[in-house]
Amino acid sequence: MNYKRVLIKISGEALAGEKKTGYDFEFVSKVCETVKKCVDMGVEVGIVIGGGNFWRGVKDGAGKIERVSADRMGMLATAMNCLAVCDVFKQIGAKACVQTAVDIQGVGERYSTTETIKRLENGEVVLFGCGTGAPFFSTDTAAVLRAAEIGADAILLAKNIDGVYSDDPRTNPTAVKYDSITYDEVLAQHLAVMDTTATSLAMDNNIPVVVFALADPENIVRVLNGEKIGTEVIK
Repeated sequence: MNYKRVLIKISGEALAGEKKTGYDFEFVSKVCETVKKCVDMGVEVGIVIGGGNFWRGVKDGAGKIERVSADRMGMLATAMNCLAVCDVFKQIGAKACVQTAVDIQGVGERYSTTETIKRLENGEVVLFGCGTGAPFFSTDTAAVLRAAEIGADAILLAKNIDGVYSDDPRTNPTAVKYDSITYDEVLAQHLAVMDTTATSLAMDNNIPVVVFALADPENIVRVLNGEKIGTEVIK
């Protein structure tokens, strides 16, 4: 394996598939089966999931919900996703648990770096819910923060697009896909990889980010095997 310990960031929208909301459990099961395969090969996996299949923060607030409340609602959406995915893992025979950045009795354990590392070393998939626990920070930032805390070798950014482009390929057919790009270039060109806080945090902690399409969950295994798919963001 190219990496021993990784943090996988999955968007909430990816869990919904073509439905755009809720869950496509056939697809979720494929993702979980692929991650289990990676764990069985000796890779330690933590996962941060977005909440966009239920709530997209202030964008969904229709001008009625202020930012802090909207962000806290998004945190709850991520906890729901972690619970759902955790149960799918358990149904296929994988060990998994939910840790949350805020106290939600009965939903998951309170996040602990020490406990997380113990569980990862024991072959358990740890799902991190509720983002960073604070408003104004995205789940991208939460993913980089957790990756830094647990000493992850890389962040696998599983998206609905197959890499980083010079422009939106859906609207600009001449957009160029990068095989590799630096954090500085991402920030200077304002490329939509992660938000600027997350990108800066990854750069400061020298954590490589691999951006690839989750449409084929086996891409996770390919990245771990060192295949050159998607785009690698490095220092």
